[in-house]
Amino acid sequence: MSRSKRATIDALIAEATVDCYNDSECVTGFYTMLEDNLAVPFRTAVLGVDVTVTGVDLGVDDQITAVCTRDRAKQRVPVLDLPLPTPPPDGVQWIDAYRHWLRGM
Repeated sequence: MSRSKRATIDALIAEATVDCYNDSECVTGFYTMLEDNLAVPFRTAVLGVDVTVTGVDLGVDDQITAVCTRDRAKQRVPVLDLPLPTPPPDGVQWIDAYRHWLRGM
């Protein structure tokens, strides 16, 4: 990762986790940033199936999931496992920051 990208990711992590006292609060901070900044809906493929990501959700297990729909079916996919389309939607930097934060825990 370039120094510039690392600095950007670090700044996003700091913004999402400001005033957090534990990991659960940090996850809530990232969820809030994703909810506010990730441009939805967008299309992607999950396990080879085209889906539309319509939003994000925060589970009781402190896991952020993407709400994926196809026709009338709805499935939540962990944001960590969500394949991102090319070009990525606006706000995808918050997914990158969340993934980076989790790896650093």
